[in-house]
Amino acid sequence: MTTACPWDDWNHILKIDPDKELPEGVTYGDLCATGTDAIEVGGTMGITEENMEAVVEACAEHDVPLYQEPSNPEVVIDNRALEGYLIPTVFNAGSPFWITGAHKEWVRLDGDMDWDRTWTEAYIVMNPEADVATYTEADCDLDAEDVAAYAEVAERMFGQEIVYLEYSGMLGDEAIVQAASEATEESTLFYGGGIHDYDSAAKMATHADVIVVGDLAHDEGVEAVRETVEAARDA
Repeated sequence: MTTACPWDDWNHILKIDPDKELPEGVTYGDLCATGTDAIEVGGTMGITEENMEAVVEACAEHDVPLYQEPSNPEVVIDNRALEGYLIPTVFNAGSPFWITGAHKEWVRLDGDMDWDRTWTEAYIVMNPEADVATYTEADCDLDAEDVAAYAEVAERMFGQEIVYLEYSGMLGDEAIVQAASEATEESTLFYGGGIHDYDSAAKMATHADVIVVGDLAHDEGVEAVRETVEAARDA
């Protein structure tokens, strides 16, 4: 893993869910102008090609790197505005479908994968109440030692360039995030979940290489997101 990757210089990703509305008066352009290092378009439930395409097109007019994170092969879109695709592979999924099965189907159905623009994210899902945990039947009963081991397996055995600690909907355990950070040397550690202000962003950015903010954009809007960008840069 010696090749430079775009996320090597990132501190902050804004994840936009096509199935969720923006606050009144907020535009996708406003969110793109928050200073985030990249926009990731994706979600777990209610995702279609149509709503994916609509968000990508709305963000494409603005100067921020744009990536799709598809929840399944049927919602992948081919849009040249995208810098690429970040594909979750859920290491603690209860079904192998979410580790390699869905990915096999994408390759089988596509037939002509754009491998130069496709990367995987080694997800470790931690919130049992989150849609992604239900969707993937994830085993979320993990302590710091378990998570560190998963992170090390992702990096050392599977060569994953991104390890993604996902608490979706709740703020994670700082000790567990730290354990994941200490277990990885070359992989980039993404953290997502429960970041709602400067302090929570700074806490997680202390250990993670990149923080991912999602629901905040839909619930609170531009200024709240901008605060988390500042915290990620200050950490």
